[in-house]
Amino acid sequence: MAKQAKTGQPPQPALEITPPKSMRRAGQLTSLLLVAFLGGLFYLAYVLVSESPYYMAKSGTVSYGTVYDREGDVLFDGVHALTAYPAGQFADLGNLIGDTSGQMSNTLISANLGELANYSFLFGSDLGQVALKTTLLHRANKAVWQALGKKDGAVIAYNWKTGELLTCVSKPNIDIAKGYSDLEKLPAGSLLNKAFYPTVPGSTQKVSTLIAAYQHMGVDAVNALEFNCSGSWLNANRQLIKCHKSAGHGKQTLYDAFANSCNPWFAQLIQSGKLPLSSVIESYTKMGYAVNGADAPALDMDGIRIPAASTTLTDANDFDTQWGCLGQGMTLISPFQLMLWEGAVANGTGIAVKPYLIAEKTAVDGSKTPRSGTESTGQMFTAEAAKAVRDVMTDNAKKHYSVSLGKYVCGVKSGTAQVTQDGKSYENSFLTGFCLDDRCPVAFCVMIENRVKTDISAAQITKVLLDALCGVQ
Repeated sequence: MAKQAKTGQPPQPALEITPPKSMRRAGQLTSLLLVAFLGGLFYLAYVLVSESPYYMAKSGTVSYGTVYDREGDVLFDGVHALTAYPAGQFADLGNLIGDTSGQMSNTLISANLGELANYSFLFGSDLGQVALKTTLLHRANKAVWQALGKKDGAVIAYNWKTGELLTCVSKPNIDIAKGYSDLEKLPAGSLLNKAFYPTVPGSTQKVSTLIAAYQHMGVDAVNALEFNCSGSWLNANRQLIKCHKSAGHGKQTLYDAFANSCNPWFAQLIQSGKLPLSSVIESYTKMGYAVNGADAPALDMDGIRIPAASTTLTDANDFDTQWGCLGQGMTLISPFQLMLWEGAVANGTGIAVKPYLIAEKTAVDGSKTPRSGTESTGQMFTAEAAKAVRDVMTDNAKKHYSVSLGKYVCGVKSGTAQVTQDGKSYENSFLTGFCLDDRCPVAFCVMIENRVKTDISAAQITKVLLDALCGVQ
């Protein structure tokens, strides 16, 4: 084996060239700053492209697009004068669709102003193609509006299978084509859609109380209950619960008491101990009530905000708590939320498809974006309770509303709410429920304010509603 030649030079160590730690840290910091800078640029570009229509819309320097109903009828026109449309075209829509004036803050347009601006950072302004297509059926909306006549109130209905909001009327209203020159002369409530705001629900609240009973006690036990009504009932605190029928209803089962809307029967249920108040509170809370001052999330429909239902329940033996479970006292619910629960009863699951109003958006470049799918609520109550309540409500409709509702297969609950406002007392009439017909699967709530016996009834309004919506899917 050959030996390595000797050079006479000592071995040289390997040369290591490493920058000092301070230089390495500086390089890392520079890289981070560069990444942050580029990230900021990308974010700025995103904001300019995605949010500039909103700010341009708020500035009032751009024109606006058009809002249509499901059949192409114009509900708002931001390009052409509204006065060019037939008289009354927008009379039923003001506090639902709204306009760009800023006078109404909880309408479809105010909640989606950026979507309606004829402006794009990339394509410019005033292209005139922006549009929102809604699920609303305007001819049905008009039919309900006209049926209410001189009565104030609210009527709301949606397809409980698809979530499409079909009708939403609130009176008094404002005709946006006439503007706001006499704003101070408008009747109170003209700029608010009453379908979205909590009010005293009357005996429609008994649906929620029945749901709580079915969930805690079971279907057979609740259906077997019997309580007596002599026209009034004295509770454990020596407070009187009156029935609307002064002569009383006698001994009743649940089905009887529900159809008769008997206050003493349901008050006895609350005090009996068979349905603990804690179970009622738990059930109500799951349904979305704010109970005893607790927080409950507001509902949302395409940016329109609907405050949650609320009530106060503290003592099962006390008048105020019993009265609250019957839909009076401190209980407040919006027609929208009453309708939502009916959707979860109608489908027999205790889970409702969430209502929506925007079906499709058209951008400034003409591209269309249809709504993708539907959303559902969480489990608000059990399927067993939903099906049991559905049976009770359909039985009620069949036996007591077949004449007024006609051929439709429905489930309903009426209610009379005692209201005092500005020192005046009056009664609001309710009918909430659902239709099970395949051609008209809708859940609804009808409220007529300050109704007297000679006025049109909530059931008659419901018939007008169903006739107008028949065949709409």
